[in-house]
Amino acid sequence: MTDSQVTEPPVTLEDLRVGQLVVREREARDRWWWERMRSHYLPDSVVTLSWFQGTGPDFVTRSRILSESAIPSRHRLGPPSTRIHGDRAIVSLPAAVETYPTVDGVPVVLTAHCRLLYRLRSVDGEWRIAQLDGVYERDEIAPAVPGQQLTIDPAELEGLRAPYRLLAWTTARNGYPVSQDLPADDRPEQVREIYRRAEAWAALGER
Repeated sequence: MTDSQVTEPPVTLEDLRVGQLVVREREARDRWWWERMRSHYLPDSVVTLSWFQGTGPDFVTRSRILSESAIPSRHRLGPPSTRIHGDRAIVSLPAAVETYPTVDGVPVVLTAHCRLLYRLRSVDGEWRIAQLDGVYERDEIAPAVPGQQLTIDPAELEGLRAPYRLLAWTTARNGYPVSQDLPADDRPEQVREIYRRAEAWAALGER
């Protein structure tokens, strides 16, 4: 089936419900509403992001530790795209994830542009997150104070994948090494497989 042959279903109230759930999960993450964030995840949910791989509840715990003792972050979100079949749904949420580390004594703003791909399952009439994966697009870094100078040796970026090399370089310097096998737009087949598996899980059919 080609994209030109796909007829999208109309947006429903249920689409708005699942879209709002993932937006509120990110809001809870940014506002440090940890129990509210935890309530959005199934106990056996799976999260795979640049700095974390594990269960949803453990992700909340680690997010709290990281935010309160190390590097805070904030999310700038685009509108979610939702697809639902029965008691399962997938949501793609565009995001720019800002973190505020210090590099060589210079406070910086690191922005990772990505798509957050959620799998949701309805349990007793309530939607909750079953899986969260990040798909990385590009990143950028700049001094937090205009006029300050940040110098990066290009040799230190060698071997790091372009969509998230500044993220990987910065987080590794802060003790959080990042895998070089994450889903990212420089490997389109890898990204297509992530989406294919999510759609198969939700029985949405071939796209």
